[in-house]
This record gives sequence, structure tokens and C-alpha cells, in this order.
Amino acid sequence: MDRLKIGVLFGGISEEHHISVKSAQEIAKNLDLEKYEPFYIGITEHGAWKLCDGPGPDWENGNCRPVVLSPDSSVQGLLVLEVDRLGSRIRQGQYRTINLDLVFPVLHGKRGEDGVIQGLLELSGIPYVGCDLQSSVQCIDKSLTYTVARSAGIATPNFWIATADLDPEKLPYPVFVKPARSGSSFGVNKVSSSSELPDALETASQYDSKVLIEEAVIGSEVGCAVLGNELGLMTGELDRIALSHGFFKIHQEDSPETGSENSTFVVPADISEESRALIQETAQAVYRALGCGGLARVDMFLTADGRAVLNEVNTMPGMTSYSRYPRMMAAAGVPLSEVIDRLVSVTLTGKLQ
Repeated sequence: MDRLKIGVLFGGISEEHHISVKSAQEIAKNLDLEKYEPFYIGITEHGAWKLCDGPGPDWENGNCRPVVLSPDSSVQGLLVLEVDRLGSRIRQGQYRTINLDLVFPVLHGKRGEDGVIQGLLELSGIPYVGCDLQSSVQCIDKSLTYTVARSAGIATPNFWIATADLDPEKLPYPVFVKPARSGSSFGVNKVSSSSELPDALETASQYDSKVLIEEAVIGSEVGCAVLGNELGLMTGELDRIALSHGFFKIHQEDSPETGSENSTFVVPADISEESRALIQETAQAVYRALGCGGLARVDMFLTADGRAVLNEVNTMPGMTSYSRYPRMMAAAGVPLSEVIDRLVSVTLTGKLQ
């Protein structure tokens, strides 16, 4: 039986480039090579696409060839550009094609989760893992996420878009100031008074021209890993973020493999069965309302009075050795290799295995 040809996209030009490389490394370790023939496409921090041997730490200096994804759906695959012997000049008009059955865009943040790569993949006609263009756009923009969720009856924090006519004195401090369309916790600050607001706005605007201000929600931070589509969903075990101080800043640590200086993950989450069911039910409702497909991690606050309040939705959550999504799935008895199999099945057949 022929192996499925899978293109694994990683890297990218967002601030989460290095996280994407680590995620792709874990995907590579867990791909069943009897089922799949992988083609690794690394995108440099400057936006160059390269077909390489794998997502190793030094992948850019390995055996790489210039490559592009054809937007022509009659090709449905890659165009590998021929270069001269020294690899310094692309030979005009000379290329070979590699047909792909599926693309796994292991890209985080801008140009990965915001609909840009999804649009290119839809033009290419190649099935791809994860949320489609529309749901990616809605989920990357937290103000759109909250607006859609609220219309479905799901609780969200109160929020404001930072504009010139915003009155800082009328905000209910403390608030969180964050880029509206960015991944992880880059550019996020907690603000306790109006005097701190200008610096926080300036920091957030370095990552996005649209800045969101959220009222702080008091509660436990709980995550839910979701996999599937409208025909069938499954969730992993929930996790809870236990904070010693400050607020949770994912991927901001110097060496995240060894843990965070202010947080640990409790998996399964140490919450009541009633709260567990509420979080899982709400996460699936969020997933459906936003039109998600394939996978997502839905993060929420569980308040002291038992309410579930949406925090954010990650449409391509980290897959690193220390990431929350694979950890939650593994705790539910689904290792990463099986997560990959199920994502392939959902993408190609619309059904969970």
C-alpha cells in the first residue's frame, strides 16, 4: 500500500518561529513512516521556503532546496526549483513537482494561524490539517473570537479595542493589554492603573496594529484539547495552570523544556467532575460556534462561582515536548502518533478513527 505523501510546514516569519521548529521536531518523531512519506518544508524567518531533510535545530544549513507550494490546483503539490552546482542561483524555468496528499501546517501565530497559509492551501487544492480560512481569521483575532462566542451565549471577558478616543480613567483596572492578533503571550501586560497603560499599549503595538484591552477575570486557568469536526469531537484531559505569582506567559521562558519560573501544569486538572463536564461542554460549543475543524486548544477561566469564561482559542497549538495539547491528549490515552493519525483521518475522510 502506498504511503500518504505529507508536507510538513514549519518555521515561519512570526515571533513563534522557534516554537514551530520544535513542534515540527515532535511531529517528525511521531510520524509512522510505514503509513506516511513526509516532505519537510521549512520557512525561514525571512520568508524563504526550503525543502529540507527534516526540522532539526540547524535545518537551514542542511541539505535544502528552494521550493514553493503551487497555487495551481492542477499540480496539488510542491514545485522544487533547480539551482546551480553551488546552490547560489535558481535555474530559470527548471523545476520538478512533488504531489502531496496532505499538508500539515505546523505554524504558529502570524502567517500560520491567521488564515494566510490556509488561503494559499485552499488555492492549491491540497487537503490540510486544521481550521479553515474563516475560522482561522476569527480565532486569531480575540475581539472577533469574543464577539462570535457571545452571540452563541458563551461568556467572555469584557473588552475594548484601543483607540484614540478611549478614556483610560474609565477602565475597570486591573486589565490585560495584548495584541489582538498574535500568538502565545508576546506583547501581553497586566495593567493596574491608568499611568501604566501607555507603556503597555506601546509594547502590544509592536506585535499588532490592533490592540485589545480585557477586564481581568478572577479564576483558574483551564485548557481543553479538542480534536475533530462537526461529525464528531473528542477532548483530551483538561489541564489547570497553577501560578505561583504574576500571570501565565506561554513560551516566554529561556528554557521552557525545564519548566516555567512561575507556573506548572496540573494534568488532569484538579477540579470537580461537574466543573470538568462544564469546561468540556463549553469548549466544544466554542469550537463549533467558531467553525473550527481538525484541532484547537480552547482556554478558559473557571470562576469561584462555577462559571466557564472563554480566554482564547489556539487553532494550531504547540506540539513541542512541553506543550499542553499533546500532554492533555496523552493523559486521555491518545499519544501524539495517534493524534496525528486521527488528524489525517479527519482531514481526508471527515471522520475520527
